[in-house]
Amino acid sequence: MGRFHWNHLKLRDKLLLMYVFCVFIPIVLTNIVFYNVTTNNIKNQKSHDADIALEKLQGELRAVIDEAAGISYLYYIDPMLNQLLDEKYDSQIEYVEAFNNIRSVFNKSEQAYKTTSATVIYTDNPTVLSSGPIMPLSETEKEADWYRDFIKTNVSYPLFIQDGDTFSLVQRLNYVKGNGYNNLIKIDLNMATVKQLFALSGFEGSIYFLNPEGDVLYSNDSSVDWHSKAQKSEALPMPKNSLSFDKVYTNNNYLNNWSLHGVINEGSFLHDVRKSGSFVIYLALINFVLPSLIIAALSRSINKRLVKIVKHMKKVKNQHFETIPLDDARDEIGQLTGEFNRMTERIDNLITDVYQADIQKKDLEIRQRQAQLHALHSQINPHFLFNSLETIRMRSLMKGENETAKTIHYMAKIFRKSISWKRSWVSIREEIELTECFLEIQKYRFGDKLQYQITVEDTVYDQMIPKMTFLPFVENASIHGIESSPGIGLIQIHIGIAGNKLIFRLSDNGIGMSEAKLSELLSYLRLDDSIGDNVGVKNVYTRLKLCYKDSFEFDIVSEEGHGTTVELRLPLDMNGQ
Repeated sequence: MGRFHWNHLKLRDKLLLMYVFCVFIPIVLTNIVFYNVTTNNIKNQKSHDADIALEKLQGELRAVIDEAAGISYLYYIDPMLNQLLDEKYDSQIEYVEAFNNIRSVFNKSEQAYKTTSATVIYTDNPTVLSSGPIMPLSETEKEADWYRDFIKTNVSYPLFIQDGDTFSLVQRLNYVKGNGYNNLIKIDLNMATVKQLFALSGFEGSIYFLNPEGDVLYSNDSSVDWHSKAQKSEALPMPKNSLSFDKVYTNNNYLNNWSLHGVINEGSFLHDVRKSGSFVIYLALINFVLPSLIIAALSRSINKRLVKIVKHMKKVKNQHFETIPLDDARDEIGQLTGEFNRMTERIDNLITDVYQADIQKKDLEIRQRQAQLHALHSQINPHFLFNSLETIRMRSLMKGENETAKTIHYMAKIFRKSISWKRSWVSIREEIELTECFLEIQKYRFGDKLQYQITVEDTVYDQMIPKMTFLPFVENASIHGIESSPGIGLIQIHIGIAGNKLIFRLSDNGIGMSEAKLSELLSYLRLDDSIGDNVGVKNVYTRLKLCYKDSFEFDIVSEEGHGTTVELRLPLDMNGQ
């Protein structure tokens, strides 16, 4: 058995090996690597999206509960309501007159019909009649589970508890010390709103609302019976290869250590990607079969003509000087055939013209010619075929990558569209109307504690700005500045033009911020980081950077105990078109 040498292989086998090792195997390996990278990227993106969706649900659910808690606090500090509940009435008519005088107090609950489903005030004052939301604290209520859980605590803030299928906030109404009656308020959340928040959260899996002890008190998982019995989160059925997400409530009296636990089956969002694995296999088969057929056709064309040349060469060896029928081929083999025919004709002429005495000499020349021909034959390099195959390979690669890139681009386009705003720019007039509505709502919440003044120059009403540019600052001033202030809060807003800038200035007399906290807030806003607690302000700052780049100016001045001033300076020539 002789030693292996590449020259021992037929040309067709060489072409096939060249394709397999230089084209097919690299394509398959590239597709496998690309498939794995795509799978990991989609898994990471889906995990990121799920975490954002659960964080969004956490914030929305907290907002619903905070609104109910705010209503509870308003009732808690209302002096007229406290006086009504603690007063001893000599007659029913006296009570009815007192109740009619404060009937408007209960409008607080009516404004939050989407957040709350019922507001009931319980009292054991025997002279108070059942009227409106006021009910006697009967023995039946005292035997209820929610009352037993509440009476075990001694907190001044609202207690978040579960009453059957409903979540409630229960708070003592003992802000004013009266005749020692037991007064409390129970606000039931609108569970339809809670259910809608879970349904529209965008989280593609099961979500469980857990109390600090780890009991499942609400879930969108139909397989979990959270209505009739408490079920521990550790006992929940977990799908194979599942991903878990947890969002814990902190820094909140009534929601502290409550949490949202999300579970997603990894296979659910990788199903479509894994189906593309078969597509990779089919594509690899196509990449193998189609080029193989092309290689077979090309190698047959080469081999057939080379065999014909070899056959006529053998005839020349036996002094049969036949020429090869010419075709229209212009490649190297066609040129070789033409040269062979001219050589054969010349040899035949030489043999005919030269004497028999020179036959041996001519035979030697012919053999030399044949040796040259064989040398030329051995030097034939199918370079043009390799270039053709490289072109096919590159087109196949380009086609495969574009299909995958197009799919990923299409999925990204759909996500962006799902979170885009219908209209991103509004006029100052529309923004001010929205701000005034918000402040009016805050006045319902804070009562006379909140006052505001808005001054707008006539020339700026039609100026266009990004939607909700001012409102988050107004919200921060009312929530963080005024809410914790013991006195009457005043928010002053001025919008006008200075030079070529639109000026928005907001001032409040709230609790203000220390230098360290202010520095921390400014650093946080300017960092390209994920959104933390100051969602609204961070959102506005990020959008202004996107819209105006470095053409806007932003400044905050605050002194602890003396209020905060926020100033925005925006270009006048930006109109959002």
